[in-house]
Amino acid sequence: MAFCRSAKRPLQMMMQKGSCSSAMESSFRTVLRRFSVQSPASGEQMSLIKQLRERTSAPIKDVKASLVECNWDIEAAQKDLRKRGIVLASKKSGRAATEGLLALAQSEGKAAIIELNCETDFVSRNEIFQHLALSLAKQALLVENGSQQSSGVLSVGPESLEELKLNLEHPKISGETTVHNAITEVAAMMGENVKLRRGFVMSTSGVLSTYLHTSPQPGLGRIAGLLSLETEDGSSHLDDLQRVGSELAMHVVAAKPLFLTKELVSSEALESEREILKSQAESTGKSQMAIEKMVEGRMRKYYEEVVLTEQKFIVNDSLTVKTLLSNLSKEVGSPVKIENFFRMEVGEGIQRLDSSADEPVAHAA
Repeated sequence: MAFCRSAKRPLQMMMQKGSCSSAMESSFRTVLRRFSVQSPASGEQMSLIKQLRERTSAPIKDVKASLVECNWDIEAAQKDLRKRGIVLASKKSGRAATEGLLALAQSEGKAAIIELNCETDFVSRNEIFQHLALSLAKQALLVENGSQQSSGVLSVGPESLEELKLNLEHPKISGETTVHNAITEVAAMMGENVKLRRGFVMSTSGVLSTYLHTSPQPGLGRIAGLLSLETEDGSSHLDDLQRVGSELAMHVVAAKPLFLTKELVSSEALESEREILKSQAESTGKSQMAIEKMVEGRMRKYYEEVVLTEQKFIVNDSLTVKTLLSNLSKEVGSPVKIENFFRMEVGEGIQRLDSSADEPVAHAA
């Protein structure tokens, strides 16, 4: 019996060796198969990289890494990129995004504008990024509730939009999703932090005019001016009102007014400016009477710089905006006044921690 037991041991060892050898052979064959899949011809590799980049717009480095990871299976690599991209997007969300675009959508008597930020100007020129921005503006136009920014202007923050449904119709990103998921997916595709920063909606019963500066395509730009004109009977002179309204919206972008009329200049702004001007005048060493005259003269200049109706009209600087409105009132046969204006620029105040610095200029009569 002892002999039998000892005879069995070498047999068991041989069987184990045989089993081990066959496992190694199987593993070796798998490696060979993988190696053959992982190493297509260089021309085929470049073709797959190009195809996957066209499908996803992901960075080339990430495209190649996913293809290698997925044994050059383009379908699996596309899924891997989307999964990995969402993780990358969450990691990038803390990075500063100071570039981007404003997107504008309009309907009768209503306009919505949003700011979509990214990290570089290169991404802001990407057609997928631009499509997303325009889609977000259209969605913001449908929002009925928001916090009041000023008369006729509602603030529509990201929290008001993120869970809303969004229907994208771009060849590379389409279908129904939420605003939040759409932004996350585009961030993954772009390889940058993409952020919906803010949105505003302006409504009026008058004539609403808009202007976008540095516009890569209709509805997009880096600076926006919105302005509404109010008159008793504008239907018979609609063309004239729209023409002047468009010119005034462009004026708002160029001249950067802070207030609509002198009466609406805040007491804090007046006190601050007067204190600065007085300090400057006192440094000249002139008499108190002369100093007071200098301050009053410079305050008039201050009004001309920051008050819309007191500014020189950029299209014809021989006129002030107030004079332009007076002439238009005579032309249409009824008083015309600016009901509201609004100016917004990509990235304004974004470097500062003070949230109040992030607000665009909006004012109403």
